[in-house]
Amino acid sequence: MTPSRRDLLKSLGAMAFAPTLAPALVGLSRKGHVIAGEFIADGSRAGHAVRDGSLRQGARGARRELRTSVAIVGGGMGGLSAAWQLDAQGMTDWLLLEMDAHTGGNARAAGPDGVPLVDAARIRAPWGAHYVPVPDADAVHVRRLFRELGVLSATGEWDERTLCHTPQERLWQHGRWHEGLEPMDAINAADRAQFARFDARIDELRATRMFRVPSATGHETRRRAIAAGGAAARTARAVEELDTLTADAWMRREGFTAPALRWWVEYGTRDDFGASLQQASAWAAVHYFAARESEEHGPLTWPEGNDFIAQALTRRLMARTSRDGGPRIHTGAVAWQIAREGQRWVVDTPQARIVADAVIWAAPMFVLPRVFPAVELPNVLEYAPWVVANVVLHRMPDERGAPLAWDNVIYGSPSLGYVNAGHQLLGRPTLPAVWTWYHAVVDRPAAEARQWLLQRPWTEWRDQIVQDLTRAHPDIADCITRIDVMRWGHAMARPMPGLLHRLLRLRDWQPAPGMFVAHADLSGMSLFEEAQWHGVTAAMRAIALVGKSGSGRASAAREDQEETG
Repeated sequence: MTPSRRDLLKSLGAMAFAPTLAPALVGLSRKGHVIAGEFIADGSRAGHAVRDGSLRQGARGARRELRTSVAIVGGGMGGLSAAWQLDAQGMTDWLLLEMDAHTGGNARAAGPDGVPLVDAARIRAPWGAHYVPVPDADAVHVRRLFRELGVLSATGEWDERTLCHTPQERLWQHGRWHEGLEPMDAINAADRAQFARFDARIDELRATRMFRVPSATGHETRRRAIAAGGAAARTARAVEELDTLTADAWMRREGFTAPALRWWVEYGTRDDFGASLQQASAWAAVHYFAARESEEHGPLTWPEGNDFIAQALTRRLMARTSRDGGPRIHTGAVAWQIAREGQRWVVDTPQARIVADAVIWAAPMFVLPRVFPAVELPNVLEYAPWVVANVVLHRMPDERGAPLAWDNVIYGSPSLGYVNAGHQLLGRPTLPAVWTWYHAVVDRPAAEARQWLLQRPWTEWRDQIVQDLTRAHPDIADCITRIDVMRWGHAMARPMPGLLHRLLRLRDWQPAPGMFVAHADLSGMSLFEEAQWHGVTAAMRAIALVGKSGSGRASAAREDQEETG
């Protein structure tokens, strides 16, 4: 007897709780069809070597010494932005150290260097961050960078190739695809009224201009309002009070109980912060909706996601050589120790010993004490684990409802859905196709989740991904040729309640004289704009110390000032 759709969904739901799914995908694919794939190297081996001290033991031999004014540790968006700003200010004597084989951090993409995905699909695809909302006037550094990269014209027009093409988004709900992501299909009048009331509340909070991107501008608006007193101060205090609650508690207090609305808001907190409603600060949940304009004119996206920005920056920065004629960006360079020696900083990697006047730390904050034990972090952050998979299809599955979009989300799924990596490639063949599937692990404590990621075999991720996609594409298993999986144990800082207090402690914090931090951790939100803001800020502080000449010698007065703090 042929099973009904209800029976099939019931069996798939039961599979979600099975400890191990069979390699044959429990009959979901045709007989003999094999889905290949593997785990992609995520940099954790080098990170664990730093943690365990094995790099220190293996680096006792002779190494070359390199001299520079500023050493930048970390080649993600914060480190690249710091280097970009140093160059823009005429301070070109710097070296950037990236432990991975490529720059980009959590914006890395599958590239043309042996990753199986590229061999199979011939197109690039993201392993992490994959878009940037169209920046408003507050994001001055973002707009300047995009002008330099040709994404924004001198007359203020965005390159049509980078603005997300239509159709942009669709949602699978009640057996078919619907345009847009708001889950409004078949909800009753009372629930629709809650959506309208939620939108009105967000409009009120947006009007305060205390939720902005970069967030530093909103924080400054809030501080000025408190200093002014009166009604402005009361509004600012009400905004701060949001951070004493979880998103779940705030929504219940406000009477936002409609299941579709709660799903919609949690989709936002999972998407930007890797956090559930029970984990995210209410302030952060509001920020997701209120920090940007109500009418989205983008986003800006590329087949490889935000790695487009990282590699465009890398190429520009590599055009100039270091003082000894070598490259200024060193990949595969794990900084396993940072120490103060006299008036200088020394950064040790397995290949070289870098002597610098200043250090910009552009890696996650939790790593810093591992390489610079003298530091005391003002806060302990929780980092959200993620899984990102690139799924290669040799044919497209059957569809029902709205056509394939850039962002494709399944209502009620524990995943965040998938992005069509080929969406921007107009005129290119559509097959093979690549879908990038995203999953924030929010159902267990972060430390436990990281252990779970390490222990879970690739076959279980393969089967979970197929099962998830089968909700909307019953024939998907026969369409897939391979699934490659990236595990991000510390993908991003998770903005839990108390975030604003933690940020206040970080506002003027400096790990040590002559060391500056350039990472989105300082905002508690892993957004491109935040990483860039802190990269630019760290660069300006480093220039104030060593000057713009890049001579590599701080003045005696500056050195005395460093020693006295």
